[in-house]
Amino acid sequence: MNPQFGLIIVGDEILSGKRADKHMPKVIELLAARGLALSYADYVGDNPDRITATLERAFASGDVVFSCGGIGATPDDHTRQCAARALGLELALHPEAEALIRERMQDVAREQGVPYEADRPDNLHRLNMGTFPVGARIIANPYNKIPGFTCEGSGGGVVHFVPGFPVMAWPMIEGVLDQHYAAHFNRTPQTEQSVVVYGAMEAALTPLMERIEKSHPSVRVFSLPSVDHPQYGRHIELGVKGPAPLVPAAWKDLQQGLHEFGAEFGPELVRNL
Repeated sequence: MNPQFGLIIVGDEILSGKRADKHMPKVIELLAARGLALSYADYVGDNPDRITATLERAFASGDVVFSCGGIGATPDDHTRQCAARALGLELALHPEAEALIRERMQDVAREQGVPYEADRPDNLHRLNMGTFPVGARIIANPYNKIPGFTCEGSGGGVVHFVPGFPVMAWPMIEGVLDQHYAAHFNRTPQTEQSVVVYGAMEAALTPLMERIEKSHPSVRVFSLPSVDHPQYGRHIELGVKGPAPLVPAAWKDLQQGLHEFGAEFGPELVRNL
């Protein structure tokens, strides 16, 4: 079975509306390109207790979770510390992370035409970006070398921590997917078939939906109601989705049930997921 994928997005700036989240649509895109899907997403502000509780759930979930944001070294960055707290571990400077951060600082010094001063207070402070929960594995950052990190909880949940900056986070997430989860790519192509049903109420169609799911346990039924669509007016997009070889039979049963119901149909839609 494919793992379930989750997403955590950390930052007051998202919840306040100061910045719009771009991570979720991109992660959905990156997963879909590999035949995978996002199962859930959590948004949490810069509150250490809430971040810790969110990470505790992720580590206990048995899922693969990407966490974006809060791994820097400023006072409002809490994710590294909360990850350690959620795991009951200490933070420690990761040797590979230290080497990469020092390499980055040397690169910047050369670009600025100034000497690299390893013991300068601000440079020592930057090493905090490499303090991870003990036992963490690093995630390569092709943008500026400052790594992210991966930890696994006792409940089997694996959390991959990346920065909040999309230019860094997205290549890092791609790298994690391609390095660690390629065995799950496109293993079972997914298909979605649906139809626009005019004027029907979800409650009236629920028994049909339940019967389809019971008869086809590997296929999911979905309904997307709309009350003011500019083209279709009040309608429900009703459909089935699941493994491509299993969807046609469920779709046939759904169509038959709708005919028996006397539903008025609109366009049919097909998506390969």
